[in-house]
Amino acid sequence: MTLILFIKAVILGIVEGLTEFLPVSSTGHLIVVGSLLDYTGAEADTFYIAIQAGAIVAVCWHYRVRLMQICKGLFIDPSQQKLAWNTIIAFLPAAVIGVMVAKYIQLWLFNPIAVATALVVGGVIILIVEHYQDKKTYHPRVQNMDDMTWIDALKIGFLQCLAMIPGTSRSGATIIGGLVIGLSRTAATEFSFFLAIPTIFGATVYDLWKSRDILSANSLPMISVGFIVSFFSALLVVRWLLQYVAKHDFSAFGWYRIFFGGVILLTWITGWVHW
Repeated sequence: MTLILFIKAVILGIVEGLTEFLPVSSTGHLIVVGSLLDYTGAEADTFYIAIQAGAIVAVCWHYRVRLMQICKGLFIDPSQQKLAWNTIIAFLPAAVIGVMVAKYIQLWLFNPIAVATALVVGGVIILIVEHYQDKKTYHPRVQNMDDMTWIDALKIGFLQCLAMIPGTSRSGATIIGGLVIGLSRTAATEFSFFLAIPTIFGATVYDLWKSRDILSANSLPMISVGFIVSFFSALLVVRWLLQYVAKHDFSAFGWYRIFFGGVILLTWITGWVHW
């Protein structure tokens, strides 16, 4: 691996780790930054998905105690069984739909302009939801993710499917969607983290298997660097975000999405940047 590729892997690993669990779209940011770094194509698309696993390992590490409790109580503790089943139920829609549409999405929507459009639209939706939440006395129906029903989980599972469009944001769709269906900010955020574990691990394994002919031994060092960097940067974000949502709403992320997406669209329309 050359020094240039090493630097690109570090930059993209940082971008992945910092954005995976924020409602701003990690895939969208990777596509845009990758375009600026002149790192595009089928191998780059696979790299973007592969390094997401580093961020998920960070979540597993952060919730290692709870995950161990789930494993130990899977056959004897109803509360652990309920969370495990809800996670599986929420995962299924994306697993089924993703297999059917993944190649078409990568073919048509893995480009900066599609990402920018989704960023702006998603930002507007976040602001509308937060405005609505702020305009009334909001009392979440579900305070803790352990109190979710399987119907809540299924709804979030279908909302997660929207994130197949790059720029939409998996965490944004599940967290903001969770607020809409009556979850508290903490419950929606934590369940989004748990749901990310099977979703992104599954997507990573599936995509690596599909791309096995594209990847070579030369790809492994770059993927390894991106994986490690995304792990440490994501670990910082997970801890920070849980503290943030306790006291703040997501309006700042909505404005950021609109600004970032707007800049990309403006530079494209004016011809300043050839995306």
